[in-house]
Amino acid sequence: MSNQPTDTSIQDAIQTIDPGESLAEIRAALAKARKHLKTMPDDSNPVDRARALLDVAEPLIGLGQGADAWMHAREAFSVFVDYEQWQDAVEAADVLYQSEQPDSIAALGQGIWLAVTYPVKAQSTVTLLDHVIDETPDDSDGAVVAAMVAHYIAGLRTDGEERDSLTFLTTQMIARVAKRHRGIEDQETLDTWIEMYKLNDVPELLKRLGTVVDVMVGDKWWFDRDELRARLPVH
Repeated sequence: MSNQPTDTSIQDAIQTIDPGESLAEIRAALAKARKHLKTMPDDSNPVDRARALLDVAEPLIGLGQGADAWMHAREAFSVFVDYEQWQDAVEAADVLYQSEQPDSIAALGQGIWLAVTYPVKAQSTVTLLDHVIDETPDDSDGAVVAAMVAHYIAGLRTDGEERDSLTFLTTQMIARVAKRHRGIEDQETLDTWIEMYKLNDVPELLKRLGTVVDVMVGDKWWFDRDELRARLPVH
């Protein structure tokens, strides 16, 4: 937390769809993805087919066809979980969230659970946690927890220039949340706020994130968390 945060939004740095991409380019990408999916052999590897489904879902988001995107990404998500392809599952959860369907928040919560539980790319985890900030009120403790966990994951799973870049972005996330949560704009007050709320206590922070995720998902879990925990390697 040594960098002085700026007001720059991190949205441009972590969004899935390139805002400069034209509709014609998105339609072309969709046509190519659909052709690839259609021509896959019936005995194709399930994970390869799921990735092809996700390749179709992503441009559908760009074209505003959320219901169709959901259908493709939801099927892909289940396959990825079944075959323990956690990075792909997290990316599918992001598409499900962006599809803006009735269960999109539940999908986001499940994606966050997977992204924090398994060593997927830090960038993907930060992206999902940033969505929590966007979805919560200004005074929400959930947004605070999401920002701090994002910062922790960025520092834990990256190094070198990638670490510098991503932790700078997560520092901005924390600053943004602190400003809207308590009107904090200077580093000293920010540090005091973090200490006061024990936001540097990682075990407690992760426990609090678990509560946030439980609220987001409710009774709509698509996988058995206890079963997945039981498979985790013991260190």
